[in-house]
Amino acid sequence: MIGSSCSSTAVAAAPLITQAGMTMIAPSNTSPSLTSDLAGTPGANNNVGYYRTSHNALLEGEAVAQFVLDQGITTAAAIHDGDPYTHGLATAFENAYERGGGTVTSFVGVHKEDSDMVPVLTTIAAHEPGALFYPIFQPAGDFLSDQAPRVSGLEDAILLSGAALLVDSFMELPQSKGMYFSGPDLDYTGQPNETTGATPDDVINAIIDTYGQTAGAQYWAHAYDATVLLLNAIRAASYIDADGSLVIDRAGVREYLDTLEGYQGLIGQLSCDEFGDCGANKVTIIHHTDPDNVETSRENVVYSYTYTPS
Repeated sequence: MIGSSCSSTAVAAAPLITQAGMTMIAPSNTSPSLTSDLAGTPGANNNVGYYRTSHNALLEGEAVAQFVLDQGITTAAAIHDGDPYTHGLATAFENAYERGGGTVTSFVGVHKEDSDMVPVLTTIAAHEPGALFYPIFQPAGDFLSDQAPRVSGLEDAILLSGAALLVDSFMELPQSKGMYFSGPDLDYTGQPNETTGATPDDVINAIIDTYGQTAGAQYWAHAYDATVLLLNAIRAASYIDADGSLVIDRAGVREYLDTLEGYQGLIGQLSCDEFGDCGANKVTIIHHTDPDNVETSRENVVYSYTYTPS
């Protein structure tokens, strides 16, 4: 299975898929609970047979924390919506920020369907944080971005979000202007996939030819690499038996991925650890300055963080 697209769905789907002996490889799940704490402890929702090409949110939380601290901002608030992705990333930010000497003045949740964010923003504003990090989805992210600058005490706070809002449908909104977004490194220059030989431009052109538009979200290259890896694993685990039947060894598919090391994908060098984290380890932060030119903003990297496994 390629997928799921979000961490909350993976929490529900991964046990069903993996317990059936199948393999699940996700391009855009980042919740630490699905793999590990990167220190050898499996996450609460880790399942043998689950893999991902997307990064672990712990890296993203560290990147955002370091970026905010580097701006001289020592107080920040974090908002989540209870989703495994949003809560996991907000928690990763909180922990990294406080390790770095910052103070998280508020750590609060909203509901996905909330539209009036003024009450929760007013509570947060009472502590006058210098930054507000809310790695949540639309439409809640639309309302937070629109209302936060108009709440007394938050006028000067910098607004940051994660990859869930790093999509055209949000970045084209006027209230997105001036925000910072964390997410996967989107510079794939000079990184063809070693199996197919396809370059990032080749894949984008194929997407345009097929759908009449370019990719509207940021994990397209992760999805391509995940698909190629799964097909490689199936090929490696397949054979023709004595009666001429094609046999695909499900355990062999996992064995291929378990031993993957130094594979060159569009997104960089891929190696799978024992908990299923296979993704490239670089996270970037962009500054979004023009809702009328989203592609330019995607290239406006102001901070990058690379994790080196110990």
